[in-house]
Amino acid sequence: MSQSTLPTRQGLYDPRNEHDACGVGFIVHIKGQKSHEIVRQGLDLLKNLTHRGAVGADIYAGDGAGILIQMPDTFLRAECDKLSISLPPTGDYSAGMVFLPRDAGNRASCEKLLIDIIEREQAVFLGWRDVPVDNQTLGVSVKAVEPFIRQIFIGRGASCPNQDAFERKLFVIRKQVENAVRDLKLDHGHSFYIPSLSSRTLVYKGMLLADQVGAFYADLSDELMESALALVHQRFSTKTFPTGDLAHPFRLIAHNGEINTLRRNVNGMAARRHSIASKVLGNDIHKLWPLIAEQQSDWHVLTTPLNYWSLAAILSLTR
Repeated sequence: MSQSTLPTRQGLYDPRNEHDACGVGFIVHIKGQKSHEIVRQGLDLLKNLTHRGAVGADIYAGDGAGILIQMPDTFLRAECDKLSISLPPTGDYSAGMVFLPRDAGNRASCEKLLIDIIEREQAVFLGWRDVPVDNQTLGVSVKAVEPFIRQIFIGRGASCPNQDAFERKLFVIRKQVENAVRDLKLDHGHSFYIPSLSSRTLVYKGMLLADQVGAFYADLSDELMESALALVHQRFSTKTFPTGDLAHPFRLIAHNGEINTLRRNVNGMAARRHSIASKVLGNDIHKLWPLIAEQQSDWHVLTTPLNYWSLAAILSLTR
């Protein structure tokens, strides 16, 4: 059992019947003033959602939790200076959070593929940063599937005239990488996942309990880690298996489990593949398929009657 793979259909179990039920919290400075206090309050808010999560026989193993914040530019510049990574101006670079296989060979294959696609899409690979973590409070079952976590820094490149175009390019890069890694069928390829890849936001999450997120990620305790908003999520995987990639929040939104997948809409999504077009993505749209991989949380959201607008939002990537 991996951190991102559901069991196959067997006996009375069918992965098509998976449903979610979770807790969501959001805090924002109404005037957009960034501070570490917002991050701290977001983590406190997350802890207060503990009752919306669940644990198993291992009381230190949760269904997943996380926090989405604005790009912490001051913090990242300080960290990149230590690594001799020169960051472009705010908005002209992305800091992506990447879950990688712990197996060195598989990890190297995923990293090379990611860099190759970045360069092919005429963006600029700037460097890697190992994310410091403390897994002492994690349960035995979680430690067994804990990914190797790194941040990747990507420059905008001359092919993207502005930040909106850069966001769309990052989306195109991420989808190609995810599909390409899946196609490689690596022994530990299921451990590869990109929680966030944006020039605007950054996600820290994992198969964690609500009160473990701040303790696990040392970055979140740094006073330079500042944001004007914090979106937090504590997953309650009712009728579902807890997996690291399904831990929330999503890259753009979070939901509380009231939105669930309907098979009819999944089929409808597939049927619309050849009729979907985007003025802003142009021919890049053909690089994205499969647009939504099954058994992914964003797949649950995007294939419901209430949220076809979310597909349009992702395709246009407007603010």
